[in-house]
Amino acid sequence: MDISRIKLRDEWKEALKEEFSKPYFAHIKECYTQAKARGELIYPKGSLTFEALNRLAPLDVRVVILGQDPYHGSEIINGEVIAQAMGLSFSVPKPLKAPPSLKNIYKELQNTISFIPPNHGDLSVWCDRGVLLLNSVLSVEAGKAGSHTHFGWENFTDSVISYISNNLNGVVFMLWGNYAKKKAELIDPYRHCIIQAPHPSPLARGFVGSGVFVKANEALVRFGHPPINWQN
Repeated sequence: MDISRIKLRDEWKEALKEEFSKPYFAHIKECYTQAKARGELIYPKGSLTFEALNRLAPLDVRVVILGQDPYHGSEIINGEVIAQAMGLSFSVPKPLKAPPSLKNIYKELQNTISFIPPNHGDLSVWCDRGVLLLNSVLSVEAGKAGSHTHFGWENFTDSVISYISNNLNGVVFMLWGNYAKKKAELIDPYRHCIIQAPHPSPLARGFVGSGVFVKANEALVRFGHPPINWQN
């Protein structure tokens, strides 16, 4: 496969170069191409598929927050249709308000550190501070949650997690909910910190009060890194 056409920063292309020649990646490309040919509206837009990885280089990763698949909805603001998905887990672009799960994330931050909830749901500044906002599945059909889980994206994002675990030290992995917790088997607990909690969805209980952001910053300090400024 000609990886020069993949819109992914060079450091990740080099780190993951073996993945692009594997059969599963060809299957992802085939499924994605077929979905577009059927006229599916796919979120996020193609240029944002690898946005989480494009926002920071491998060596800059300090925290990984794992989501499942992109938001599949959109909102109309001043007559313009704006997709919620922006290629970053739990994040929506300005000027969209925080979705329910992100509201609980804000609530936990407000309860435990000096955090003022903003009037938007854009978490992109976290990426600039070393937070990898990675979804396990990197695309979805508009209006159909989980519709691209069969593409094989998890093989690719599992390789991202494994690469970080095997090649970096002192990274904090935030695994929220049963789906994310399954990824713990990919992570070396002796080299990294794994913080598990219930999913922040209002349908689950226990995320608010879990202290995950305090624990993350404490772990980073133990590893010799500065704590994350979570204000966005």
